[in-house]
Amino acid sequence: MAAGTKSAELRELSGEELVTKLREAKAELFNLRVQGATGQLDNNRRLQVIRKDIARIYTIMRERELGLSAAPTEVA
Repeated sequence: MAAGTKSAELRELSGEELVTKLREAKAELFNLRVQGATGQLDNNRRLQVIRKDIARIYTIMRERELGLSAAPTEVA
């Protein structure tokens, strides 16, 4: 996720995978904020990229909740 995650990649994930991705992104955001507070943050741009990734995940989850898009079906 060097430059962020594309929304097309996120749309291919199942609901559970999206939740996992969201948890990882929130944990990374927390760590980056701690690094920023302690003066150890090297890349300030990474904060913005992670926040946008979190927003993309929430948007896709909301679209699925409203029925605007469907989760990918598993192929047997």
